[in-house]
Amino acid sequence: MLETGFKLLSSSNLPTLASQSSRITEFTMASRNTVLMRLVASAYSVAQKAGMIVRRVIAEGDLGIVEKTCATDLQTKADRLVQMSICSSLARKFPKLTIIGEELVVWVDPLDGTKEYTEGLLDNVTVLIGIAYEGKAIAGIINQPYYNYEAGPDAVLGRTIWGVLGLGAFGFQLKEVPAGKHIITTTRSHSNKLVTDCVTAMNPDVVLRVGGAGNKIIQLIEGKASAYVFASPGCKKWDTCAPEVILHAVGGKLTDIHGNVLQYHKDVKHLNSAGVLATLRNYDYYASRVPESVKNALVP
Repeated sequence: MLETGFKLLSSSNLPTLASQSSRITEFTMASRNTVLMRLVASAYSVAQKAGMIVRRVIAEGDLGIVEKTCATDLQTKADRLVQMSICSSLARKFPKLTIIGEELVVWVDPLDGTKEYTEGLLDNVTVLIGIAYEGKAIAGIINQPYYNYEAGPDAVLGRTIWGVLGLGAFGFQLKEVPAGKHIITTTRSHSNKLVTDCVTAMNPDVVLRVGGAGNKIIQLIEGKASAYVFASPGCKKWDTCAPEVILHAVGGKLTDIHGNVLQYHKDVKHLNSAGVLATLRNYDYYASRVPESVKNALVP
């Protein structure tokens, strides 16, 4: 993962003549929806290309690994190539992206689960492209480059999941964890006492420790986990924007540990400083079990 999320930002001033207000409002809505669907279609296409880049880097055998801040915070050749591919493609197709008087932001994580990628845990890896409007995540694309990679040498690799609020989410089979079962998915490589305390408080039947925010949300929507619990400030906005949309589009919920909705406007801080709590169902049950000591330690 690169340290900067790509943001496609632009706005234009509304005309001020009162006689034009009705026409302007109508044009604004039509223009917004048209641009959004064009952007989603383009993001879907570039996400699929990104998946091929991720697989090619592995096949070539040189990951080009560099440490960013520590031994668990890595960047690879795939991070760099995918970031370049996504940003250049979207910038070329939308050089003057304009939403009348308002704001559209694109958040990109070129390789979510970089550490797992370097260790060969390829099913943890995703490419994330999230689209936010007026600070709210409204569309998301998740490419899984190595989906189906354990099915044998003749298996077709990769899939792309996408969703738009109000439209739905596609590219997967929605499934729920059996009733009464509490399966928690949490971080594999960034755990600490807060994370452990919060997970324990959920009284889980099973705890899954895996990499990648995108991967964890996929576990929720495919019935492999009940809740994603990460009581730590390690996650970034580009990690959560796209997955949040997919989850919300099928009736789930993602917030910080305090229950606050995440914001994705252009000036928001990148760090999700109060962690992440996400579920497909029964959000209130898990939210009620977050210890006060954890909440007090994590400042929104």
